[in-house]
Amino acid sequence: MHAEESAASSGLPAGAPTARPAVRSTPTIADDPEHSSRPRVVIAVDLPEELCQQIAEAEPRVEVIRDHTLYRPRRGPADWAGDPDHVRTPEEQAAYDAMVDSADVLFSLPDVDPSALRRTAEANPRLRWVQAMAAGGGAQVRAAALDPAALERISVTTTAGVHGRPLAEFALFGVLAGAKTLPQLTAQQQAHEWSDRWEMRQLDEMTVLIVGLGGIGRACAGLFSAVGAHVLGTTRSGEPVDGVDELVPADQLVVAAARADAIVVTLPGTAATEGLIGSEVLGAVRPGTILANVGRGTVVDENALLAALEDGRIGFAALDVFATEPLPSTSPLWDHPRVLVSPHTAALSSREEERIVRLFLENLGRFLDGAELRNVVDTVEFY
Repeated sequence: MHAEESAASSGLPAGAPTARPAVRSTPTIADDPEHSSRPRVVIAVDLPEELCQQIAEAEPRVEVIRDHTLYRPRRGPADWAGDPDHVRTPEEQAAYDAMVDSADVLFSLPDVDPSALRRTAEANPRLRWVQAMAAGGGAQVRAAALDPAALERISVTTTAGVHGRPLAEFALFGVLAGAKTLPQLTAQQQAHEWSDRWEMRQLDEMTVLIVGLGGIGRACAGLFSAVGAHVLGTTRSGEPVDGVDELVPADQLVVAAARADAIVVTLPGTAATEGLIGSEVLGAVRPGTILANVGRGTVVDENALLAALEDGRIGFAALDVFATEPLPSTSPLWDHPRVLVSPHTAALSSREEERIVRLFLENLGRFLDGAELRNVVDTVEFY
């Protein structure tokens, strides 16, 4: 649920496909002459009732529709998809479908399911806007395979910006774990071994390359700068970013990787970023380089990463995301002594729901006023 960067600011390589801007006139309820009542905002997932009420009270111009008896029960904070073992009765499913099909605005894809989004888009010509629950919601839109007319009619927005700080903290943790030789410390503690002392790396003596300067990357830059690291950041726009000491043109990624003590990946998963951190980049790094990935798993070529771990070019890898999730039990990454596997959990926070509602309310005001929405999914590159 990470990878909130747009390709314009994320540091994609030169020559990567350039997507059309996602900015377009936002469809409004006034565009539908048959619509005479207040716009219907349908909550399509189990959002806590107090937050449903917050939306209704904050924006009296809309009608907020929800039915907590029809949702898949949550198993914890921000468990938007709900319990996969929960099955609605045919009557409940019909009632749920009728509810989401009445929406002008959907808070979440129905059941966070791309196929359900396609179904309701086809069934409901009134639908104008869907708020996805993921920062990387573009992948869900791509999976929904909406027809061109639906893509033109329905704006889909992501939660970009909501997860930046927790993911930046995980990236900092991952780099610290590598710099402070966490695997060796853990192994010796388990063996009750008190060895000779050894030198650890200091962050204020390290150069950290952040690949992608969108919301997550900017949050990473702030944290690494605060602890004294020299921060490089890939960019296509060339716009200054707080905490970044040097902006690196995207086509200079390999050169920059050769200078780095640690590489932090924050990019979204698109056709242009797939395998970007592969044999060329990892072949250029200095021995012992630390890698942290809090973007999308597809950005890192896992076979190339394993090869770099084996020959020592990568000294430690902290990974919150993987090309295939759940990570297959047969993956060598599970058992590698210098890999930290996190099950895509670094962004999870009990405050996520509140942050998403705040973002949604800001965009809801924009939607009702016919203004440009924030975080609109691009329908060419789907980020």
